[in-house]
Amino acid sequence: MARSKLVKANEKIAEKVVSGYKKIEEGVVGGYKKIETGAVNGFTKISDSFVDEFLTKDGETVEEAKARLEAERKERETARAEKKGLL
Repeated sequence: MARSKLVKANEKIAEKVVSGYKKIEEGVVGGYKKIETGAVNGFTKISDSFVDEFLTKDGETVEEAKARLEAERKERETARAEKKGLL
């Protein structure tokens, strides 16, 4: 009888500890995700603004300019690799 009371008490304690840990974990992870999302959104906003201001050609959208720049970067890397004999 006494042993079963101890087992039940231990189970209740374990449940409370696990529940508390999960709440803390969810709070920390949730906070991190909010900070991460804010940082990524801020960077994207600044990046888009820079591309729009300095790198777009007439009538070109930011997305089109980014795609063009990425294609140009890949061409340069391919040319550099071919020059070094890697491809």
